[in-house]
Order: sequence, then C-alpha cells, then structure tokens
Amino acid sequence: MYTAPPIVIFSVVFLCFAAATVLSGAVGAGRPMKKITIKRFEKADDSRAFEKGRFDLATIGGVTIGRASYEPGWKWSLHVKPIAKTSSCRVEHVGLVVSGRAMVVMDDGEEILLKPGDLFAIAPGHDSWVVGDEPYVSLHLLGADAYAKRAAE
Repeated sequence: MYTAPPIVIFSVVFLCFAAATVLSGAVGAGRPMKKITIKRFEKADDSRAFEKGRFDLATIGGVTIGRASYEPGWKWSLHVKPIAKTSSCRVEHVGLVVSGRAMVVMDDGEEILLKPGDLFAIAPGHDSWVVGDEPYVSLHLLGADAYAKRAAE
C-alpha cells in the first residue's frame, strides 16, 4: 500500500484549508492578493520561545500557520502552562506531525500517540509531551495564533 510522504499530505491539506478560507470570504474578499508569496519559519513573523521549545508563526494568504519545535523532555504542563496560566491547553489544534513523537492526553483521560505523517485535530483541554529522544516538530493550521500566548497579567 502506498503512503504519501508527510510533505505531500501537508500540501494537500494546506491547499484545501486555503481554498476553504478563500471561498468562505475570510481571505481575498474585495482586495487584491499577490500572485506569489513565499515565507520561511527561519524568518517567522512571530516566535514564542519557552524552555525546551519554541513556536514560530507565519501569516501567509491571510492564514496563520505555526511550527512547534520541542526538545526531548518538553511537556506542555511544565513548559507552557506557566505562560498560558490555564490548567490544561485550551487551544484547538489542527495540524501535521513532521518528525518525532508526542503523547496527547485529554482532560477526560483519552490519549493518543502522534507520529510523523499523522494529521491531527485536538480539542481544547489537553496536555502533551515529547516521547523518546528525538525532537518533535509539527505544523499547525488551526490554533497557531493563540498558542503559547502570554496570559494577560
């Protein structure tokens, strides 16, 4: 059975997401769009650094996409909870695992192991952590703008 590489899967998901955004009127409605725009996470629009990780954001075509990069030993409840000031992650995520593995545990105890190539949709109310000795990287199509944002003091 053929399995498409993660970048192909991401490209298809991103194009569908972008098309739905444009068709919904959220992007491009009544304003000209550049023919071609290229951005790279190495020159992110915003970067949110925390112990054992970072979350880089790029807004392109009216869509904010995030790249999560976590070192082995990273755990949301240890490294992001102090920033978010919530009991568990309250951000909804839709994305793609690029490399590494992470465990997600919902507040009700449901759990899932995320692996490279997995497309995920995770509801608010969860914790997560890197599994193993390999760094974890994922791309976030939904929820990126709200993730690891410092809570109002």
